[in-house]
Amino acid sequence: MKKDFKFRTLDKFILNEIKGPFFYGLVAFSILLVAGGLLFKTAQLIVEKHVPILVVARLFVYSLPRFVVLTFPMSCLLASLLGFGKLSSNSELVALKSAGLSFNRITRPIVLCAVFIVFAMFFLNEAVVPMSEKAAQNVLRYEILHEQAPIFTAKTFFKEEEDGLIKRMFYIDIIDNRTKTMYNIVSQEFTEGVLTHIAIATRANWENGQWYMHNGAVFEIDTKTKNVQQLFSFEKQILHINLTQRQLIVSHDTPDEMTIPELIDAIKIKKQTGEFTGWHEMTLHMRFAVPWACLIFALLGAALGSRPQRSSSSVGLGMSVIIIFAYYVILSFSSAFGENGKVHPAIAAWSANVIFIFVSLKLCRKANALG
Repeated sequence: MKKDFKFRTLDKFILNEIKGPFFYGLVAFSILLVAGGLLFKTAQLIVEKHVPILVVARLFVYSLPRFVVLTFPMSCLLASLLGFGKLSSNSELVALKSAGLSFNRITRPIVLCAVFIVFAMFFLNEAVVPMSEKAAQNVLRYEILHEQAPIFTAKTFFKEEEDGLIKRMFYIDIIDNRTKTMYNIVSQEFTEGVLTHIAIATRANWENGQWYMHNGAVFEIDTKTKNVQQLFSFEKQILHINLTQRQLIVSHDTPDEMTIPELIDAIKIKKQTGEFTGWHEMTLHMRFAVPWACLIFALLGAALGSRPQRSSSSVGLGMSVIIIFAYYVILSFSSAFGENGKVHPAIAAWSANVIFIFVSLKLCRKANALG
């Protein structure tokens, strides 16, 4: 019981050492990012475009979450770097190791705290950032650029495949984005890749969890003679399409405005319409990969900070900027390859993490051996 109490006291002590630098990093890096990009753009809108200040202020506030979330990995790096740098410079790390504690044990509260931040970042990326980005884009499109919200989506087609062969193909002339009604539908059914049936309808609606065609007819195609014969006409009939109403109405949002389920739906739809999905797939994998940089940087900062040297907060901030810059350079290059389809998006999204976790674990192993 006494030993557990000492360990809990030690964990609290280490967390107190990194708490201040972490919030300092959030503020400092947020200011750097906002001043470097967002602030310049908003000022440009006021001065050059003569956009009302209140509209620009709303755009600024809605855009903030995306920048703040990006500072989480940076702040984890700075916090562990400065926290362990202070422990090292005060010879407290030496004392802890002399008491029989390994570097791995000392870093345990850092790891647990970083994992918590990983999930917090994941939650913000999923619940807050898409909503704020959507609000920011709406202000930009409809209040600043004065674009009109699209009422109709014209000339859309989808295909369903099975074992590499086309099973069904759908052509939709117009989709009303307000009423979610489709007009002038052509449905083609294939058997072993050969067209056998065609159904046409003037419109289709979503009713009771199913698509229904109205006022149409079904035709059969003789696979040998290629003759077309009408089988029957109908007033209402089920449309066999493997997409829900939400999935079918293709969103005009960018990937940054989408949640993970929306990204998955968008990728599915774009594949069925024959569109390239590199940007969407890359964004999807990045949603999972980037938050784990918090844990990687926490370990890296602890390993670097434990070296026997004195580091001020300005030196720690500078070192953090250099490391983060290297990380995002690698991530930017790999993302470009992933979006263009030259590298699988999963590999592209996780490559920077793999490189830095390898370096972090190697430095942690070295720091542990020095004990």
